[in-house]
Amino acid sequence: MEMSLPSRCGDSASDPVEPILVSNALGECQPHVRGILEKARSGEGVSFEESLRLAIAEGADLDALVAVANELRRETVGDAITYVVNRNINFTNVCYVGCSFCGFGRGPGAADAYLLSLEEIVRRAGEARERGATEVCIQGGLPRDLDGFFYRDILRAIKRAIPEMHIHAFSPMEIAYGVDKTRMPLRDYLEMLKDEGLGSIPGTAAEILDDRIRQQLSPNKLPVARWVEIIRTAHALGIPSTSTMMYGHVEQPADWVRHIRLLRSIQSETSGFTEFVPLGFIHENTRLYRHGGARPGARREEHLRVHALARVLLHGAIPNVQVSWVKMGFELSLACLNAGANDFSGTLMEENISKAAGATFGEYVPPEEFRTMIWSIGRVPAERTTTYRIRRTFEDEVKNGAGAPGRLRLAPAERHVVYAEGSY
Repeated sequence: MEMSLPSRCGDSASDPVEPILVSNALGECQPHVRGILEKARSGEGVSFEESLRLAIAEGADLDALVAVANELRRETVGDAITYVVNRNINFTNVCYVGCSFCGFGRGPGAADAYLLSLEEIVRRAGEARERGATEVCIQGGLPRDLDGFFYRDILRAIKRAIPEMHIHAFSPMEIAYGVDKTRMPLRDYLEMLKDEGLGSIPGTAAEILDDRIRQQLSPNKLPVARWVEIIRTAHALGIPSTSTMMYGHVEQPADWVRHIRLLRSIQSETSGFTEFVPLGFIHENTRLYRHGGARPGARREEHLRVHALARVLLHGAIPNVQVSWVKMGFELSLACLNAGANDFSGTLMEENISKAAGATFGEYVPPEEFRTMIWSIGRVPAERTTTYRIRRTFEDEVKNGAGAPGRLRLAPAERHVVYAEGSY
């Protein structure tokens, strides 16, 4: 099937968009790039070297990569753009880890350090339910004196008050910390959390799954082997997870390829990843940018390249590719949704992690504004659950005038507001 998409991926977000056909895009790119993309379209495996060639695509080659990614997206999940109505609850910003890319963590004596009580966490979850949320995403810093059973207690408190709420919580780093604190075996600890209501876990704390780079980003972070062990164990117990990659800092395209290929390998064993979420590095308030030699985040072409590359390399393995509107903003997110991505993330209601690093794109988007943006690029909005069961689609909404594109009322935004490490 011939597909059209915005052309000239390297142009600025405000430039006119000219549709091109996949066949035209392939005809204009370099022959060896065309051959790699044709292999991907046919379902053949793409080697590391071929993947790396796609990861550095520019100009017409990037147009072709985006075109094929968009085609594979449509073949895999259709034209719907999904979103989930959810709320982030970052229960503490006290953290000993000291990640150089994070603007969120505070020492226990800092004036703005906080720890939410169980009652406050439940109150926020209840407020989310009243606004239509089906999920709460819970993560926080790692205080040195944290009780390892506090994560269990959070789950227990929310489930007793709101049994129907899906709890998407606790990165592999937090789970490793809980295991260390309780001295329970990993499998037993995860089984306990599942029994208390853990529905899925965020595949954050991944950054780049390469120990050499992880030493630059955060020497105190768990190593790759431990991250993989926790994810595989969770999947084996029937606890699904997202998968993520942070890009735009000190890593190189070859690191993207190795990271994505490792995720694909895990997925081939477990089938436990619900989605892949590229997370662009927000640099402004981070030590990694000020003193660690990081570049100032990704440029537009790099955002498009990473999302398109993920779709191509994960084709047939992880069906959903999500955009992070908090990190990229709306215009660039919509561009990436025409470059292989199919999910708009969540409404969030509060998002302290990216804000602390300097993101300025707000903390809440009402579902109807998501739908307006989705209609504006000719796609169909669909509300989903955490695990991608479609709750309802809005194919008829535009016929009634509710989904007609208009001027967006952007969410309020503040700079330099505190926030924790990865929110998905």
